[in-house]
Amino acid sequence: MVHPGASSNLASARFVLAPDARVTIGPGVVTERIPGALRLLVEAGASVEVEAGVWLRTELGPVVLAAFEGARLRIGPDAFLNGCHVSAKHSVSLGRRAFVGPGVRIFDADQHDLDADTPERGAPVTVGDHTWIASDATVLRGVTIGDHAVVGTRSLVTRDVPPHGIAYGVPAQVRGRAGDRTAAR
Repeated sequence: MVHPGASSNLASARFVLAPDARVTIGPGVVTERIPGALRLLVEAGASVEVEAGVWLRTELGPVVLAAFEGARLRIGPDAFLNGCHVSAKHSVSLGRRAFVGPGVRIFDADQHDLDADTPERGAPVTVGDHTWIASDATVLRGVTIGDHAVVGTRSLVTRDVPPHGIAYGVPAQVRGRAGDRTAAR
């Protein structure tokens, strides 16, 4: 369901929806009119929820939102996703005013079974309110990024980042403290 108050540019997005897939796009959601630059891939029983006021910016690169069978992907109100890839095999939730930079990848599962003894593993990813994940960072399964936290460019996030934490590096480590990002834009 696309709210009538969402941008008409969503008509240029590529929707690949399996039977019983659910997509909800709230009022004020915007994207650019670049054919196929916004891609929603939603398998059977999965849901993608894009709440009010979200900007899915595709000028710098495609925004890919993928929810695999039975998964839930939620993007909170007033979030800003800029040329990134978010993949849910279980559950991914981005909070209010979560900023996600170009080239960022968020995965809640390993992408494939490695071999018969090493199956795919998954765990929910939660990104809090008023967060910023800078360009080319990767967030892996089971991570929680707390409210007002900042993740630096090209970081690999394998562990939780506490509220107000500034984390960067490979693997990302908390190296500072961010103030209240409520008014940041």
